[in-house]
Amino acid sequence: MTKKFLVAAVLFVAINGAKAQDSSGAAPIQKKIIDLSNRANDHLLIQFGVDGWSTSGLASNLKPSGFSRHFNIYFLFDKPFKSNPHMSVAYGIGMGWSNIFFKDVYLDLKSTQSTLPITDVSTSASNHYKKFKLVTSYLEVPLELRWVANAENPNRGLKFAVGAKFGLLMKAWTKGKNALDATGKSIYGGSYIIKEQSKQFFNSTKVAGTVRIGLGHFSLDGSYQLTGLLKDGAGPTIRPYSIGLTLSGL
Repeated sequence: MTKKFLVAAVLFVAINGAKAQDSSGAAPIQKKIIDLSNRANDHLLIQFGVDGWSTSGLASNLKPSGFSRHFNIYFLFDKPFKSNPHMSVAYGIGMGWSNIFFKDVYLDLKSTQSTLPITDVSTSASNHYKKFKLVTSYLEVPLELRWVANAENPNRGLKFAVGAKFGLLMKAWTKGKNALDATGKSIYGGSYIIKEQSKQFFNSTKVAGTVRIGLGHFSLDGSYQLTGLLKDGAGPTIRPYSIGLTLSGL
């Protein structure tokens, strides 16, 4: 009787042990549960960096010079993939400003011509400005496909994003400072400023490709505008681009 009891006990332990193991003989590994309920993943983006123009049909002496720059701010929703919490899609809204500086160049936004006059005034006998820039502002809708190394806390790991942004032109203006005469003498003093505003030569919408790569709250970003800055026939082909730094959070 005792032998039968021992045999039964051994069989019982063996059977239950087999159920606790997988087909390879190892105990099953429990899948880690990732909690995304409170994660922050770049709902706010603040960008600052250098701007430039990729041009066709614009003489080298008429191209931007100096520290042309941009400032952007976006608010986005982030939607992680159910099948892969390291991946997500983000979309939102924001504003972007670009400041393009020139040396001895004048853009006449008030012109009644069909093309935007871009004039070299370095040898001009007429008045010109010591400092001159073009500013454009856009209402923008960014869209990103994102990957993060740390799914639960993206602000503590490597991150990468690629996407696009769609913009609606809000304003375009030029700003000249310190008017000079033909001899280079200040006419009204160094604090004199003049602004001219008009959107007549510019495309009302834009589409740009974007990319970001970084660690934690900081990323390097880049963009290249796929559509022209100016309307067809309004001037040379100009496609703005930018490289900068993104501060992200929330």
